[in-house]
Amino acid sequence: MKIRLDKDVLAEAVQWAARSLPTRPSVPILAGLLVKAEGHTVVFSSFDYETSARITVPAEVSEPGVALISGRLLSDISRSLPNKPVSLTASGSSLELVCGSARFTLQLLPVNDYPELPQMPAASGTVPSEDFARAVSQVVVAAGRDELLPVFTGVRVEIEGDQVDLLATDRYRMALKELRWNPVSTQASGAALVPAKVLADAARSMTSGESVTLSISTPARVRASSGWRARAPAVPARSRPVCSTGSSRRYAT
Repeated sequence: MKIRLDKDVLAEAVQWAARSLPTRPSVPILAGLLVKAEGHTVVFSSFDYETSARITVPAEVSEPGVALISGRLLSDISRSLPNKPVSLTASGSSLELVCGSARFTLQLLPVNDYPELPQMPAASGTVPSEDFARAVSQVVVAAGRDELLPVFTGVRVEIEGDQVDLLATDRYRMALKELRWNPVSTQASGAALVPAKVLADAARSMTSGESVTLSISTPARVRASSGWRARAPAVPARSRPVCSTGSSRRYAT
């Protein structure tokens, strides 16, 4: 794999995808960031069996390929690079990163050991990104934080026709927000319980796009995307939602 892209594009993409990486992964391989180059784009992906995130950015791809790199390490390096184009070359068991006078050699992780990324469901409709972020921020404050009662640490996302309801409670207080959206079908309906932290992070990270695309699949999974992608398993519910925002970022739960 051999690619070249702008330093700011690399830094933003890596940091966005790496934010979903677990601090203490149950399996060491989950600390990796999957980099896939083909055509004129590069996809950075992360997955911890609960949340998956994908971001697609433009790049000059001289040699297509796939590499798995330590996500935290690449994120730290990308923040400190000089303001020059970045070249990434993967060969054998290492990846060489060159940016101006800066040069790094990173050890690659075994790609074959990385779990298969979940497929994103079809879009169910869109909602303005600012409205969605505002609604989520108003609701997540009521979600519980006791991990022994996981059902109360989530936000219930319910879709019915042209309305989306967000509901959270910790048993002592409850927050409900109703907002209008543009469904693909007026008969659209479904519900999912999404971890509050995942939903809040996804909503905040997608305000750069004009709209957020929500998807509901069965079993319950929510996807949100804004040109960047991310995905995470939801707490069991009737169906599963996903959000995205017209750019290349996507979250799924």
